[in-house]
Amino acid sequence: MRLQESGEMYLETILILSLKGGVVRSVDVGEYMGYSKPSVSRAIGLLKDGGYVFSDSDGHLLLTEKGREIAEKIYERHVMLTDCLVKMGVSEEVASRDACKIEHDISDETFEAIKRHVGIHK
Repeated sequence: MRLQESGEMYLETILILSLKGGVVRSVDVGEYMGYSKPSVSRAIGLLKDGGYVFSDSDGHLLLTEKGREIAEKIYERHVMLTDCLVKMGVSEEVASRDACKIEHDISDETFEAIKRHVGIHK
């Protein structure tokens, strides 16, 4: 079963926040994404049930191996697609927003082709 786009966004957010400051709480995720506490609580519950996230004894959110793999994949796509769009002349803000839309729908085959193309033209 494929994780929905919203689930991927939550996993990516947990990864980004953990890279920035270590511990991640549900409230941090909500603030970063601009979502309400009930929405975040429901989503995190689903991610826990799916085996993507767990909480430690202090309530900090941690990615499982499966969750980290997805989060890193989406984050890599976001960074690379944003960079490509900026190099093509798109503003940073628009490039990031558009990359966020593309990163969830692009096939692995197409993304790998883009990576190869970018690598050739560096």
